[in-house]
Amino acid sequence: MSQTIRVAILDDHQAIIDGYCYRLERDRKIQVVAKSTFGDDLEPMLASHAVDVLFLDINVPTSADNDNPYPILHLIPKLLQKYPDLQILVISMYNEAALIRNVMEAGASGYIIKDDRETIQELAAVTRTIARGGIHMSRPAYDQYFKRIRVEDSLSSRQLEAISLCASYPEKTTSEIADIMGVANSTVRNFLSEAYMRLEVPNRMAAIAKARRLGLLTPDVPGYHDI
Repeated sequence: MSQTIRVAILDDHQAIIDGYCYRLERDRKIQVVAKSTFGDDLEPMLASHAVDVLFLDINVPTSADNDNPYPILHLIPKLLQKYPDLQILVISMYNEAALIRNVMEAGASGYIIKDDRETIQELAAVTRTIARGGIHMSRPAYDQYFKRIRVEDSLSSRQLEAISLCASYPEKTTSEIADIMGVANSTVRNFLSEAYMRLEVPNRMAAIAKARRLGLLTPDVPGYHDI
């Protein structure tokens, strides 16, 4: 990723796009490089512009001649396969549990409810978190996504494996962790994003720290290696 975070936006309301641009333009390290109002323009837009973070609305018409919503659940995995370093933030008015789960499991790094004014006001900070490989969900979306179960019981063995590798090799990229695990880069991204959400943390370091506090990973005991 370049030093400047390059953002592209897909939303069918120009006023909303303008609002996002207003929130982001205050941060000199963020640049909106592309905008679109139709789903069919999404792939050509990404082919024409280098993008780090993609904002997606859900209920966007497929084209000027097709009012049906574009196939977001098909496109998210497809885009992440083609652009493995791309991070996707969904910003939607919808707060249905099944839809949120499907979008996140498709590979999105965040889900913001448009009525979540506090988060929208901090959109630049959220964008920086997403660009660094973290996640962000509006609290109502998070509550819809998860049932109240113990974190210790909710993490899968593969999610814990990914976190443990990140803890052991903090300098390695997601792609390098994927090579060690023998899976696709996008698969590891999904493992980590799901773990972040279940641990209620925004990024790797916080996930490692919380997993250690919960006893899910071997503690990092200061001075242990000097004994």
